[in-house]
Amino acid sequence: MTDVLIAGSGPTGLTLACELALRGVSVRVLDQRPGPHRESRGKGLTPGSLEVFARLGAAERISAIGARRMVLRKYFDGAHIQDTATGGGVLIAQWQVEDVLRERLAGLGVRIEYEAQVAGIAQEAGGVTVRLADGRSARAGYLAGCDGGHSSTRRLLGIPFEGHTEEAPTMVIGDVRAPGLSREYWHQWFTSDGGGMMLCPMPETDTFQLQASPELDGDGRPLAPSLEGLQRLFDRHARMEGIRLADPTWMSTWRVNVRMAARMREGRVFLAGDAAHVHPIAGGLGMNTGIQDAAALGRTLAGALTGQGGEDVLDGYEAERLPAAAEVLADTTERHRRVLEAVREPGRGTEAGLD
Repeated sequence: MTDVLIAGSGPTGLTLACELALRGVSVRVLDQRPGPHRESRGKGLTPGSLEVFARLGAAERISAIGARRMVLRKYFDGAHIQDTATGGGVLIAQWQVEDVLRERLAGLGVRIEYEAQVAGIAQEAGGVTVRLADGRSARAGYLAGCDGGHSSTRRLLGIPFEGHTEEAPTMVIGDVRAPGLSREYWHQWFTSDGGGMMLCPMPETDTFQLQASPELDGDGRPLAPSLEGLQRLFDRHARMEGIRLADPTWMSTWRVNVRMAARMREGRVFLAGDAAHVHPIAGGLGMNTGIQDAAALGRTLAGALTGQGGEDVLDGYEAERLPAAAEVLADTTERHRRVLEAVREPGRGTEAGLD
């Protein structure tokens, strides 16, 4: 029987799998997707996450791919106002982080099992049996739900996801090319009407992560993102002739979503990352909080399985990470408010959420 079954192979699930495999714990990683994605999504690692990856033997490769310093070029109503620099962490696309962690995990003898969606969970005294959507089953001593904000694990356990979600999208987001636009800067265009667009160059690629105010129809309702719509938003905010956005590989919408699981443990099943908490993106703490969850859960499960801490050690995970999640929700909500105020002033941008 496998020691730990992990549902989800994002940064949280992969970090947990590496933590456990390095500690001699047998793991299986299941993912409902057909394969890896190439979406930038969360794009920054904090020093705390880099410390975790250094212990896992992945920090050197991640640092080689990412950028340690980024210059934010601020515009207002089309005019360049000023540049500011950020540092301290690493700018890197989420898919690149996942690539490095998958490679590290493969070196430890573990590979991801795709098209494996958790459809049922049954707990017994000695373990957990998971039923998959294709009819197969898997059994392990423990199950870790690292399967995102729409977590099947959390839903099957019936754990409330408390908080609120705004109905209207706050942003459209995506990955695009912008031939002719300098890749030396994270471009941030804001306008006096409160709208804006940002294009951040993703290291070791020819793409930018785009974030923008949604395009609205004649009745003021947000339109679904499209390349043509993104170009109209760029023309409106950037006012740069000759730049044409191209080759979108990811387009989506984002809305303010502030929620936390009522508990992070149900018997032999645990929640981590977005499965346990989601919050505003200001400050770039989402992926990083999940990585910290994974590090803590790895220590917890390894301690229980090796007998070093006994069964009582399992309670320590929720006691540590549930208050941490609550703190991050409050912190990022305040950061988001500061950013929304800051971008109305010429020369200010997302760095207001880093203070």
